Amino acid sequence: MQIESAKLLYALLAPLIGALVVMRCSKHPDLREGVSFAASLTMFGLVMSMVPEVLAGNRLHLTIFQILPGLSVTLRADGFSMIFALVASFLWMLAVFYSMGYMRGLKEHAQTRFNACFALSLFGAIGVAFSDNLFTMYLFYEIVSVCTYPLVAHHQDDESYSGARKYIIYLTTTAKGLLLPAMILIYVLTGTLDFATNISTGIFPADANGALVTMLYIFCLLGFAKSGIMPLHNWLPSAMVAPTPVSALLHAVAVVKVGVFSTTRVMLYIFGVNTMDALNLGIPTAYFVSFTILTASIIALSKDNLKARLAYSTVSQLSYIILGVALLTPSGIEGGLIHIANHAFSKITLFFCAGAIYVATHKKNISEMGGLGKTMPFTFAAFAIASLSMIGAPPVAGFVTKWKLLTGAMELPSPHYIGILLVLLASTLLNVGYFAPVTYKAFFGKRPEGEVYEGVKEAPLAMLIPLMLAATISVIVGIYPDFMMSFVKLATKVVAG
Repeated sequence: MQIESAKLLYALLAPLIGALVVMRCSKHPDLREGVSFAASLTMFGLVMSMVPEVLAGNRLHLTIFQILPGLSVTLRADGFSMIFALVASFLWMLAVFYSMGYMRGLKEHAQTRFNACFALSLFGAIGVAFSDNLFTMYLFYEIVSVCTYPLVAHHQDDESYSGARKYIIYLTTTAKGLLLPAMILIYVLTGTLDFATNISTGIFPADANGALVTMLYIFCLLGFAKSGIMPLHNWLPSAMVAPTPVSALLHAVAVVKVGVFSTTRVMLYIFGVNTMDALNLGIPTAYFVSFTILTASIIALSKDNLKARLAYSTVSQLSYIILGVALLTPSGIEGGLIHIANHAFSKITLFFCAGAIYVATHKKNISEMGGLGKTMPFTFAAFAIASLSMIGAPPVAGFVTKWKLLTGAMELPSPHYIGILLVLLASTLLNVGYFAPVTYKAFFGKRPEGEVYEGVKEAPLAMLIPLMLAATISVIVGIYPDFMMSFVKLATKVVAG
């Protein structure tokens, strides 16, 4: 049942109003951070208030304004959107605390601008999560791109400006050159951009030209470049010039999750499982993103810089989400969608750890971290837990993803299930190859010659508590995945049934 609800608008306005108030508090740092946290807590509370109604099978809906018949700015909360909305709103609260410890610890400049842009990025992300149609999603998708540009360019030096330029060029040119034309043609073909109410049907009429629909599908797949699919991925490692809280935002909460959420939302709710299956779009997509999964993992192996290794890990892990959905099997789709949450908690932990290491030691390279785990045991223990999740080991969250993806692959006809199983096996071994040495070196490696780590201790509590909490949640979600899986089941019940 569809229910009109103003909660959607209130959740959207919370970060926007928060950003405006933050800018008014530039001369009062404690008040500024307090406002940021209050905005994040308000947004999370509003999102949580929608949970009972969505779990009851209802869709919350609100039209803000209409432009043309079938073209409006409209919000909607359903099982699919709640996966992203819950994760983004909760992790924003952790990120506010962590950012305070990081930015103050390094005495970073422009902290007011940083906090305001952070809030505006979440405004865009929650708008994407609650979009009821492709037009609304496109608007908020672009808002995320524009509002995160100042965060990537935060240091205002040649390196950061270069990374930020590449970031904005990749994301905006693909959106305008591929996604915008696709959106216009979809509207011409169907008379609407509204997402379907289930993932089987999509919105295309049965007599739509197959070649044209296939072309539109490719445009959408590549147009959402935030998903990091190769060869449109290079913006992501380049954006690592940003402060670590921004990297955490990019890789776990806002930017890349906006990309994969938008991609999978369009795959399932614009094209639909039946259309993708009829046009044989699923398996080719799965193999296409498999190249990204394996190649990015191999590149990650070669990176000594910790943030660079994590960046290429993100490129690889994002494609698991698209791979699962592209399998078009019930378990595969469930594995892809649950990885939106599982990856977020684990990856934000890893970047929080990288930032804590930098604040405490000013070290960026893995080769310099030998024996550092004995001095920073909590940070590296959290890193180890999040690494296990990325690898897919029980009992951490990533195991649920891998189990579902493996089950989904087994539901494929031969020989495709063999190919996908080999991809998952190879990528898991590569994950072990680039994550395990970091933890091993920290706890069992030798300190670099001449290093005594005098005065080195754990990062400030404002950083340590969020990273430990995120790591703990990764374990809890791995052991008790039912809460998040309930929203995934709502999104996939038509296929499963």
